[in-house]
Amino acid sequence: MLTGLMQDDFQLTLQHVLRRMRSFPEGGGIVTLSDDGPLRASFAEVAPRIDRLARVLGELGVKRGECVASFAWNSQRHFECYLAVPCIGAVLHTVNVRLFSEQIIYVLNHAEDRVVFVDDSLVPTLAALAADLRHVEHFVVMGDGPIDGLPNALRYEDLLAQVDAGPFDYPELDEREAAALCYTSGTTGEPKGVLYSHRSTTVHALAVLGADAVGLRSVDRALVVVPMFHVNAWGLPHAAALASATLVMPGRFVQAEPIARLIAAERCSVMVAVPTIYLDLLRYADEHHPDLSTLTNAICGGAAMPVSLARAFEERHGVNLIHGWGMTETSPMCTISRPSGDLDEETRWKLRAKQGRPVPFVELRLVGDDGGEVPWDGSRSGEIEVRGPWIANGYYRDQERRANSGHSWLRTGDIANVDEFGYVQITDRAKDVIKSGGEWISSVALENELMGHEAVREAAVIAIPDERWSERPLACVVLVEGAEATSDDLREYLRLRVAEWWLPDDFAFVEALPKTSVGKFDKKLLRARLADGTLGGLAAREAR
Repeated sequence: MLTGLMQDDFQLTLQHVLRRMRSFPEGGGIVTLSDDGPLRASFAEVAPRIDRLARVLGELGVKRGECVASFAWNSQRHFECYLAVPCIGAVLHTVNVRLFSEQIIYVLNHAEDRVVFVDDSLVPTLAALAADLRHVEHFVVMGDGPIDGLPNALRYEDLLAQVDAGPFDYPELDEREAAALCYTSGTTGEPKGVLYSHRSTTVHALAVLGADAVGLRSVDRALVVVPMFHVNAWGLPHAAALASATLVMPGRFVQAEPIARLIAAERCSVMVAVPTIYLDLLRYADEHHPDLSTLTNAICGGAAMPVSLARAFEERHGVNLIHGWGMTETSPMCTISRPSGDLDEETRWKLRAKQGRPVPFVELRLVGDDGGEVPWDGSRSGEIEVRGPWIANGYYRDQERRANSGHSWLRTGDIANVDEFGYVQITDRAKDVIKSGGEWISSVALENELMGHEAVREAAVIAIPDERWSERPLACVVLVEGAEATSDDLREYLRLRVAEWWLPDDFAFVEALPKTSVGKFDKKLLRARLADGTLGGLAAREAR
């Protein structure tokens, strides 16, 4: 074998991200929305604070390989943790603040976090759980709010003020060392820990900069609405530091009105968020007409994006909504939908409704029930399996639940087809697919069509038992305030858009749909409510 003469000893670690951020201080920075308005800091101001925080971690006794937790909203201080913790060789464990109390206790104990960084607005939540946290020695409060009830509480800014301000001597790290830890939301069983390496995180951040991915540039101002506790905010903080782009952090203000104000005031060009956020923003924009003209690159992921949502944003507000797909185990970016502008409008919208093509270095295949590979023909479906440099191959401290199916492929649990151009169309989760009379019905496709109706605000479709067909679709619908629509109205609307045998037998009109901690429809809870008779709002069932 003839080997190349390249510097292959260069380690792909987040220390490079920090050094690069320090090298271009005139570029990006961070804007954080607080109770007192926006707070601003350049990267030239942030880098020395990261050095101070690295010293603080040492004085708190944090050792290489140990987990340090954050329980916080999107902010400058949280960003400082993103780099200081892994750059000293420790692991940043971002805890989802929307988990149930039992799950928060579980993940903090499972990760054995000894130090927890917590936003002052979230202190009451952790104070109520502190007695059950077996390993935590210090809570570091970010902000000046009350710390009543929180044992061994320290103030973030006080700790930074007490240490030297000079450059910090960071240890040499191997790119395969762990850098960050994020737990899945635990919709089936206990949450599972996904442990990202320095290499996986830096390569993923580089891929985010790709023109056919997020395409983040140094001139961009990126509004990061997706939480920093959810899959490293989809890699945007690390990518922004690499590109010297500006991060705009909404803090705990993730409602439509403050988001619209941030886009207009900060001239945001990039935004990342889940569909429920964009749905709320669209309703606000239709009523109040904020200036969204700078927002040219809006990435929508975390759940299926209704094509009607993308059409409304483009046609009424000039915003290009871009569909993507990934999961906690994939860091998360796997596919992005950016069809060519040379295509005719009908084809372009058809492709934009899909989750897109795999980004470079992600390989994807479909596997059928028989274990065989399903061809990419746009019609036949199978479970998505992926592999690549930022794809998990196991779960943290859980060897019994492997993430892959053997042969280095991750089983995702998503059912999809892929067309001849490589565009992925997810039709369901394996656990959510409706099998009626031996045929599959896509709950995702029904939901997307229903949310295109002017009277429908949100829709989630689950299976209802059927004596003849085994399962039939039940559509759970939230109507737009003040709007009216009957089950017959919605069935007739769908009749022109889906196969006749896909039409839901039942509709449940509800005031709100339950959501998971990351904003997805909680179909597990809907199924439980259906089973115990508490779903309510069911229309009369028609005989078939």
